[in-house]
Amino acid sequence: MGKILVLIESQEKQIKRSSQELLTAAKKSGHTVIAMAFGADNAGLGSQASKYGAAEFQVFSGTEFNQYNSELFAAAMADLIQKNSMDFILGTATSLGKDLFPRIAAKLSSSVISDCTEMTIANDNIVVKKPVYSGKVFAKMTFDQSKHKFVLMRANQLPIEAGSEAALTAQPLTFSKGDLKTLVKEITKGKTEKQDLTEANVIVSGGRGLKEAGNFKLLEDLAAVMGATVGASRAVVDAGWVDHGMQVGQTGKTVAPSLYFAVGISGAIQHLAGMSGSKVVVAINNDANAPIFQKATYGIVGDLFDVLPKLTAELKKALN
Repeated sequence: MGKILVLIESQEKQIKRSSQELLTAAKKSGHTVIAMAFGADNAGLGSQASKYGAAEFQVFSGTEFNQYNSELFAAAMADLIQKNSMDFILGTATSLGKDLFPRIAAKLSSSVISDCTEMTIANDNIVVKKPVYSGKVFAKMTFDQSKHKFVLMRANQLPIEAGSEAALTAQPLTFSKGDLKTLVKEITKGKTEKQDLTEANVIVSGGRGLKEAGNFKLLEDLAAVMGATVGASRAVVDAGWVDHGMQVGQTGKTVAPSLYFAVGISGAIQHLAGMSGSKVVVAINNDANAPIFQKATYGIVGDLFDVLPKLTAELKKALN
């Protein structure tokens, strides 16, 4: 039986849904599942991890791990993987995962496959599926001659199965940081209470069809009714209407919600690549020939300034 190491990401001391998905998939494989995290604030996540299949929970809890430092984190995690002969290393294709995993894989002369949408662990290997060429086709991939197999999954792609919590005590890990070439003094986080786009189950995104930044209020009203997160196309981000953290697309965030509203978005290939994993897509546009309708589950051809207020009012009635 092999060992699967799952890198846990959390928010406000709660394991993110994407990490819950990884733990569930790892448990189904029959291998030993080891959850790990960085930072003293995450030392209490063990019981949560046990609900989704973790048999062990290990944490680098030193104060030097409270802030992300790519050099330190990569060295520490590589050391842990090598000493414990970890077969599979799973993480989420977030900005952290995409920065950290290739560094570790390079240190260990191993391979990493990123942005996966499907994953099957069988015996001593793993088979994944991932979009290529901006989502035009999907490739099925596996590993060859790689002792440690690194996989980064997109969020909201795998089912979650929760069991009973167990008293999984954290095993503190230590690592001598040595002489680091980089030093992170401070990380300033944006002031927002919105759920991150990559974790959101419902997203309402707007494009140039909204005409000006102030009209994003229409999207916010609709999102408030459904408990959704507001996103945007690259065009409106470049125009300065909203910040880059809201951008969905190839150069923004890749999302996979259950429900995606594309409002006033024509459907450039870069945007489609970022939201192609959406389960249901509702497009609202006054151009019946807009490319977005080719990807939409449901399409409304009409003036968004007329459609959105009515849609918001009807949903408010239905959901209240």
